[in-house]
Amino acid sequence: MRAALRMPILVRYRRRRACKKTASPLGPVSSSRGPAATVRGSRSERQKDKMKTERMKWLTVLAAAISLTAGCASKVDPINLGAKADAAKGIAAPSIAETKAIAEEAFIYGLPIVMNYAVMYEFAVDSKSSQFKAPFNKISNEHHVATYEDTAVVTPNSDTPYSVLWLDLRAEPMVISVPAVERKRYYSVQLIDGNTYNYGYIGTRATGNEPGHYMVVGPDWKGQTPPGIKKVFASTTPYSLSLFRTQLFSPKDISNVEKVQAGYKAQPLSAFLKRPAPPAAPAVNFLPATTAGIKQNYFEYLDAALQYVPVTPEDKALRARLARIGMGPGKTFEFKDLSLEHKAAILLAMKEGDEKVEKYMASAVKSINGWRIGSYFGDRNYYNGDWLRRAAGAKSGVYGNDAAEAMYPLTRVTATGETIDTSKHKYTITFPAGQLPPVNSFWSVTMYDGKSQLLIKNPINRYLINSPMLPAMKKNADGSLTLYIQKDSPGKALEANWLPAPNDTVYLVMRLYWPKESPPSILPAGAGTWKPPGIVASK
Repeated sequence: MRAALRMPILVRYRRRRACKKTASPLGPVSSSRGPAATVRGSRSERQKDKMKTERMKWLTVLAAAISLTAGCASKVDPINLGAKADAAKGIAAPSIAETKAIAEEAFIYGLPIVMNYAVMYEFAVDSKSSQFKAPFNKISNEHHVATYEDTAVVTPNSDTPYSVLWLDLRAEPMVISVPAVERKRYYSVQLIDGNTYNYGYIGTRATGNEPGHYMVVGPDWKGQTPPGIKKVFASTTPYSLSLFRTQLFSPKDISNVEKVQAGYKAQPLSAFLKRPAPPAAPAVNFLPATTAGIKQNYFEYLDAALQYVPVTPEDKALRARLARIGMGPGKTFEFKDLSLEHKAAILLAMKEGDEKVEKYMASAVKSINGWRIGSYFGDRNYYNGDWLRRAAGAKSGVYGNDAAEAMYPLTRVTATGETIDTSKHKYTITFPAGQLPPVNSFWSVTMYDGKSQLLIKNPINRYLINSPMLPAMKKNADGSLTLYIQKDSPGKALEANWLPAPNDTVYLVMRLYWPKESPPSILPAGAGTWKPPGIVASK
């Protein structure tokens, strides 16, 4: 989801083995313009002065927070004064150093949870949001594929019209029913909980294209499988997301997709069994959240979200540590009440945590012809407490599929490692004859803006090229297929092969739905026998 967080670089510093009384890691705080510069004539200038003073105050606080890592604290420095201020307010906060360490853990552990919470609020809670889909336990069928106007989720899939269902499993289980779907048409129902675990699938690969009823239960449910239910799926959280993807063969095929979507049903178990409904779950006053506001409100969102993410054996110890800095159930004080020194250390922890996620994203996948290939997504057992892997998956594109369901080669660079910048060059990608992506279902290559990872507005409203489009595309004399990646049309004769690009850097995602497992195959992730061809700059 809209989760490509780029934390600002707050401070660049060097750790020092010894402290000088007159030295600050940030340098002098006073204005270089002299005493006269503090006298301003206009209101706007006074406002600028106020903003500058506020900024310098935070920089000074942050410098003090940083200095503790070099062993420079004294009884009268801001760190100890901040700790005393916390104590005076009755806040039993850990030390600044420990606060920073826990906050870094919190950032890495909580990133997917925060992103999911913000999407849930926009999709299912805030009916005034431009991204609102439907209230809990109601399916929202989208009769179009994603466009540049869809901004809640980074790297949105524009291959398949979505049906979105947010489940509230507190009062009773929900039953998802699917119709018979023609064999040639791929569809899937991905079940994702508040931990962003993919805890189950319904669909072409997982259960076939036959009709059926499937039950989804929350973490507290105990009972037997009722008659007529093919399978039970268990969520670790009371709120859960179901993403339905229904393959669209061409724009003219949308009416057939709508017929399939009309067959998707969601109902409480009591309604399915034709029994009286249990008492309704109490209403919840969710903290307002937006995906655009994650960076500014990260820890507030995390504190709110953790109320709806029960502790599990994998995160029990970590959750206890988070409570020590005022986050989640079990806390003894409010995060917002911490001293400025504690908050400054936490800001630094966010930056360093984000850098660790970025580093993992770069190292945990294999680079093949410029494409990054790996697998970030899976169920609870797949992650097994590896919060860094989970955060990397969320940041690369939250709600991604398991490798068995879909693979996502990603790239920002050419085959030789140069950044793809379509404001400066034209590019191509050529699949040799007989070497198209090996899938049981279908494949695509989607264009995104390199900075936002969102779809881009373009003159032909084309956001991807996929295998259903092959009959209309022009092949080369040797049977190979070339796609043209550029901001301007390559000409009418080649326009069917054109993937419109921004006047800027780009982010490309290749999707292989239900990848083949026998050679040639992209599986196992990063070590398969099939390799995507690299992007080449045109001469």
